[in-house]
Amino acid sequence: MNSPDRDRDLDLDRNLDRDVAGCADSHQRLLAMLDALTDSQARQASLLPGWTVGHVLTHVARNAESHVRMLEGAGRGEVLTQYAGGAESRNADIELGAGRSAAELIGDVRVTIYQLESVWARTTAQGWQGRGLSLMGELPMTDLVFRRWRETEIHRFDLGLGYAFADWPADYVRVDLARMTSQWASRKPMGLTNLPAAALALSPHDRLAWLWGRLVVDGLQPAGIA
Repeated sequence: MNSPDRDRDLDLDRNLDRDVAGCADSHQRLLAMLDALTDSQARQASLLPGWTVGHVLTHVARNAESHVRMLEGAGRGEVLTQYAGGAESRNADIELGAGRSAAELIGDVRVTIYQLESVWARTTAQGWQGRGLSLMGELPMTDLVFRRWRETEIHRFDLGLGYAFADWPADYVRVDLARMTSQWASRKPMGLTNLPAAALALSPHDRLAWLWGRLVVDGLQPAGIA
């Protein structure tokens, strides 16, 4: 009979394998979508207020580097901040890189994706058992790959280049919908833990988009958690 600790470890391993496979696939689909990106498209407005496509892609690249930083630190037994200079440094780096050519932006995204995936492959048990300090607070390294998967899918939509939230992978939607629903419930008074009926009537993809603030639904207040 397996012990509760052994069962928990197996679940963590399975989830990590799922997230690595899902995120690596999303990485490749993002790169394939960017193959035809032009300089003009790189400078056009994204779906995020105040950000161009170049801003979003620079953010995706710097996010990958921040995950490398935390994972490598955890492998040494250190708990590192996601960005060495905090949010101010992160924002400055995004502004600095946003105006680059399409080729430079794509190259940055590609190189940092492969750097991150290489770190996944060589991270030891000590590293995966470690922790890091994201901009939102402390988190376990075992959760980092899913967060990158989420980052890739959400921002691929935010680029505004024709990728719709209806195109999000079903496995990603299933996992993140459960997470975001729990997060929504955790911010409500006791007893008010069920999503509004209008939200429950939405398809899973639409419901997740609403929870992430990417979909406005008539008669339904914004989820207010993203």
